Amino acid sequence: MRAFLGVALSIAAMVAASFATGASAADRLETIKARGKILVGTGSTNPPWHFKDDQGNLVGYDVDMGHILAKAIFDDPTKVEYVIQSSDSRIPNVLTDKVDITCQFMTVTAGRAQQVNFTIPYYREGVGLLLLKNGKYKNYDDLKAAGSAATVSVLQNVYAEEMVHQALPQAKVDQYDSVDLMYQALNSNRADAAATDMSSAKWFVLQKPDQYSEGGYGWNPQTYSCAVKKGDLEFLHFVDIAFREAMSGVDFPAFAASFKKWFGEEPPVPKVGFPGEMR
Repeated sequence: MRAFLGVALSIAAMVAASFATGASAADRLETIKARGKILVGTGSTNPPWHFKDDQGNLVGYDVDMGHILAKAIFDDPTKVEYVIQSSDSRIPNVLTDKVDITCQFMTVTAGRAQQVNFTIPYYREGVGLLLLKNGKYKNYDDLKAAGSAATVSVLQNVYAEEMVHQALPQAKVDQYDSVDLMYQALNSNRADAAATDMSSAKWFVLQKPDQYSEGGYGWNPQTYSCAVKKGDLEFLHFVDIAFREAMSGVDFPAFAASFKKWFGEEPPVPKVGFPGEMR
């Protein structure tokens, strides 16, 4: 009898904990509304994603996604507090409730998806090529045709040479232990191109159009999404709606302006009629 009672109490405790967890998860949005602001984890040192402008304001594409959420919740894009965090704190800060959501150029992987819930994607990153506008080669096709005569600088990594050779099989690959040195090699003509994040290449061209050009080819795609705590399914659903309507619905003009500001291009205008998600 005592053993049966112990099992029954244990099951009751588990059920109670389950209900408590479910209530907590379902109340995330209500907690944010009661607080009067949403807490968004992000970085501060990686343009065009998140960085400080000349006035010391935190800006960037990740930052704008936080403003989109604040507007969706409060009809006021300013009701957001950004929690500056390192890259290795992106998941822990979500799991420990230090932030409501992390938006920090976070690559979606199956391993990470076991720890957090990912929102719908808001960017597709990849490797691109940054070239000097007055350089010997003008684009990807020129570099590929040059074969082993072309030199590409890249951030040092065990996979760096293999990665470059996926796009430029015969190019010479020079690896550098910092991003700054990688770009210095390009600027000093020791490299004909720098293999870097496509978003970074677009950002450099946007900032210095007379100095740089983008190669017109990207590879090694990876998905960027924001992350929320496991179990916050109601909140996740809300965020997905807010992002979807920003990228393809009623809030598209504001989203399109942000995308053009940080990447120098206009996203495709959503078609009227049959929903694009079902095409």
